[in-house]
Amino acid sequence: MITNDSFDTALTSAHFFKDPYPLYHQLRAEAPVYWCEAWGAWVLTRYADVMAVLRDADRFSSAGRVGYLLQQLPAPARQQVTALERHYTIGLAHTDPPDHTRLRGLLNKVFTPRMVAAWRGRVQQVVDELVDQVVEHRHMDLISDLAYPLPATIIAEMIGAPQGDIGLFRDWAVAINRLFEKGGRIEEAAAHAAQDSLYEMREYTVKLAAIKRNAPADDILSRLVAADDADKLTVDEMVSTCVTLFVAGHETTTNLIGNGMLALLQHPDQMAVLRAEPALIDNAVEEMLRYDPSVPRGWRIAKAAVEIGGQTINKGALVFPILAAANRDPAQFPDPDRFDVRREGTKHIAFGYGIHFCLGAPLARLEGAVAVNRLLERLPNLRLDADQLTWRHDVAIRSLERLPVAF
Repeated sequence: MITNDSFDTALTSAHFFKDPYPLYHQLRAEAPVYWCEAWGAWVLTRYADVMAVLRDADRFSSAGRVGYLLQQLPAPARQQVTALERHYTIGLAHTDPPDHTRLRGLLNKVFTPRMVAAWRGRVQQVVDELVDQVVEHRHMDLISDLAYPLPATIIAEMIGAPQGDIGLFRDWAVAINRLFEKGGRIEEAAAHAAQDSLYEMREYTVKLAAIKRNAPADDILSRLVAADDADKLTVDEMVSTCVTLFVAGHETTTNLIGNGMLALLQHPDQMAVLRAEPALIDNAVEEMLRYDPSVPRGWRIAKAAVEIGGQTINKGALVFPILAAANRDPAQFPDPDRFDVRREGTKHIAFGYGIHFCLGAPLARLEGAVAVNRLLERLPNLRLDADQLTWRHDVAIRSLERLPVAF
């Protein structure tokens, strides 16, 4: 087992969260399969190794991951969060086949590319409404003024929640995601906060589902409620699905827009290319996803002892295939640290790979493309308006706290 205190120190430093990519390159060169004691997980940084884990659901499981975290708590504390642990034994993101296959099949029926494409007009409308609110000020925080409210509004409307409740969803999502910010380590306070939010979200979802049952509308929750007996979700599965859709469906897209716009702001030559050729936007979004993805790592539990890169990963160990590192692997991507909106055929894995490939990828791509193009169209001389940027210290999410811009 490769261990190195200096790597552990670096992986928990403020500098790492500001710019993780030099350290990923060093790990890939010196310790591509590395046990990080600070994160409580194996860290994989080569594209080939990351792909090997993501595509092998037989040996690397998505089930039991939160239980792995919670087992670190003292027994009395763990007994107080049994509802939290139970929640993460079901649902799309935290199961393996056959349960995952059944849930994925149902959601594929209600969350189709055609359905997502039909939202393009509404996405553009929301973007324009948000820009209208700031355009006269000639400055904005791109995160709080646009990158957060856009996907939050859209996914809440898709689910069928009233627009006035979006703030509730944000508070719940923040508390739930904090559970994972320390990697494979966990803090008792974070577990309690996540459980409290899940209690509230469960009560909310059950009440909203009852409304949809009596007065169905053209939204995802109405379709889930109306599913036939073969596809019927239990209450727990419905709550888990709504949590997954909102938590994964808004914060990740917030950071796609934030990280992607930052890349453009820091590469004005590429912004100029995209302004001149807006038809490149789909290609540009793929490069944004490769260059600095919202979700830097996947996570799996080894179901059996397995050897990768000369290291033995024992059964039951936590494994972090680092998507962000794989997307900068020079063995896969020529000149990987260059941001190039014309780059083609990247085969990036910002949305994961295999059976857990992100269900919301078409929606994230749509929102990112519309938001970026409208910002460039409507805000001339768009530029960064901060000397220093603050990044969230979060292993699971790559997120700016703020992105001040002027125009």
